[in-house]
Amino acid sequence: MATGEPWTGDDREHNDQCHARWRASLNRSTAQPDYPDEWYDAQCGGCRFWIALSGQLGQDYGVCTHPVSPFDGRVRFEHDGCQYFAVREGSFG
Repeated sequence: MATGEPWTGDDREHNDQCHARWRASLNRSTAQPDYPDEWYDAQCGGCRFWIALSGQLGQDYGVCTHPVSPFDGRVRFEHDGCQYFAVREGSFG
């Protein structure tokens, strides 16, 4: 990153470290052997209350804005989810 330019967050090492920290807070993991099939269609990235971050991190992460979700105001992995999922109409993020 050049000095004096705005931070974009597009630094692979930084993003990999964020990913490692943030994955530790998953509510649901597709790696769970008992992951229900219906959860694949109810992931954060498809929820109307999920807003993608910008830059490279926005390809996998966003912020929950659902007022009744326990994750409101928190960064969430697009493949995570919760019981308050609401289907998005239109495009991703």
